[in-house]
Amino acid sequence: MPKTQKTGRRTPSGTKVPRFGPARRLRILMRAKRSKDANTYRRLHALYMLTAGLSPTKVAAILTMARSTVYKVIDRYNEGGVRALDDRRRNNGQVKADDEFADRVRRLLRGSPEDYGWCRPTWTRELLCLTMRREHNSRVSTSTMSRVLRKLGARLGRPRPVVNCWWPARRRDDRIRQLRRIVENIDPRDVVYYEDEVDIHLNPKIGPDWTLPGQQRLVVTPGKNAKRYIAGSLNPHTGDMVYLESTSKNSAMFCDHMDQLMKKNNAARRVHVILDNYIIHKSKITQRRLQQYAGRLVLHFLPPYCPNANRIERKWQDLHAEVTRNHSCATMDALMARVHAHLKRVGRRLGPMRQTELRKAA
Repeated sequence: MPKTQKTGRRTPSGTKVPRFGPARRLRILMRAKRSKDANTYRRLHALYMLTAGLSPTKVAAILTMARSTVYKVIDRYNEGGVRALDDRRRNNGQVKADDEFADRVRRLLRGSPEDYGWCRPTWTRELLCLTMRREHNSRVSTSTMSRVLRKLGARLGRPRPVVNCWWPARRRDDRIRQLRRIVENIDPRDVVYYEDEVDIHLNPKIGPDWTLPGQQRLVVTPGKNAKRYIAGSLNPHTGDMVYLESTSKNSAMFCDHMDQLMKKNNAARRVHVILDNYIIHKSKITQRRLQQYAGRLVLHFLPPYCPNANRIERKWQDLHAEVTRNHSCATMDALMARVHAHLKRVGRRLGPMRQTELRKAA
């Protein structure tokens, strides 16, 4: 048992509370500061306070630990001295959840369990532990895996469904670069727009929202769904938004929108419209009606399934986030009033588009 200065205080278990001079206390404090383990630091810090004359109750309150933990510090010191307060796991061998282990978990998360022979399409902590054990012979508990996931910043995220473009990558990229050049090098006498349609449902889209613990937000749905459609075009240089509402999503709606666009840009030499390959954009009805604008209206079609290249898609995402998601409108007219109010604000908030944003959008 280490030598201590005399003291009359004892713990409930009957062991003496250590107490000694400033020089020895300073060595304990320096040892605590050099410790790389947080729990070892707290134990040494508790011993430092106890040897200064503070009671176990006061030490527990200052270090926000249980009083029984302070008593264990005293017992461990009286049994083995300062060395007994070190982390007892330091002789367990090499740390399993090191940086290399975390990198391997990161590579697993970039794939799917099905890539490693499992029939389950989503990861769990238990499945990650089993995969690491089978693939790399690394045995860890689920709590250790949780610490590794926190270290990586991993989270339970919501996947985004996508459809791959069936064009060869080189052809797709060349087409996107060509459309980017059209936007960036537009003639002053011409104008360019991104065009797309969006569906508005009376039944609200359900999305995440901040709530208090133990509560779940309730979204009342009308039950019987109804639909309206918006055809819109966005000028990436001025932020101007042109749109119209329709009860049907067909070639007539698209042609009416093109008439609206041409009327608004009557003074322009040529109007360029970048849009996707939806059938109403290429139908025979559309081709016949748009013949009157031959030479003035030019449609530029994006590669298949490349919505990120159409900048107006982001505006529809904002529309759903700010209006249709978790909404409480009981009628379609009330919902569309909010939709129109939002779209009127969009142009004023957008402003001119920077060159870097043009490249990102294209």
